[in-house]
Amino acid sequence: MSQEERPIDRLLAVMARLRDPRDGCPWDVAQDFATIAPYTIEEAYEVADAIARGDIDGLREELGDLLFQVVFHARMAEERGAFAFDDVARGLVEKMIARHPHVFAGAERHGADQQVGAWERLKAEERARKAAARPGGPASALDDVPVGFPALTRAQKIQKRAGQVGFDWRDAAPAMDKVTEETREVAEALAEPGHARVAEEIGDLLFAAVNVARLSGVDAETALREATTKFERRFRRMEAMLAEAGRTPAGSSLAEMDAAWERVKAEERGKRG
Repeated sequence: MSQEERPIDRLLAVMARLRDPRDGCPWDVAQDFATIAPYTIEEAYEVADAIARGDIDGLREELGDLLFQVVFHARMAEERGAFAFDDVARGLVEKMIARHPHVFAGAERHGADQQVGAWERLKAEERARKAAARPGGPASALDDVPVGFPALTRAQKIQKRAGQVGFDWRDAAPAMDKVTEETREVAEALAEPGHARVAEEIGDLLFAAVNVARLSGVDAETALREATTKFERRFRRMEAMLAEAGRTPAGSSLAEMDAAWERVKAEERGKRG
């Protein structure tokens, strides 16, 4: 590889060498779309993690790892004669230009909120064209919401799509009433012998809670992630408090842990105040 090559060309060449059936890496050669997909998802999460931690050097590295996943999938598709990396990039360019007529085609420029609405209309038109071009039933407002999304994210996307055609609560208040209703149904299911309906009712409760988050302008996935981070921070501090007293959580009663937990919360309130 010459020094004049662009970094992306060198990356594509490295990928081709790794996938070479004779001289490549046996592990890379053995992979297919399905086996690589979990790594692609993992790398996307690692990008998000670097952003959440404010790690700009880590972000550079993680974006590289994510780009490698794109190159890997494109190389496997090229080997099948389906498409290559340049086709991926070309298709993306065409799509971005088509979705930004206010930038590239002289269309009227709107505010950010109006532009989001225009973006959603363009995507809906794209889905309708795709549905018309493929055999099967009529297009659905829910087409193309990936089944591989995290459950909270997929619930929010499905609800948003339904809301775009008018099937939605007017605001968060009636959605909160639904949460109350679903909470009661979870309690009823827990009271039944065998708890046969508990999983279904808990699913309904979580779905209802996502609706409240969405209608309140809150991303459910982010909210749960931050709540989990808060719990982790408090639990670790609770462990430290117990350790200062020569104790461990496993060697403490629930009442002792609860008392330490409340001290952690009071400590945090004091720092904020």
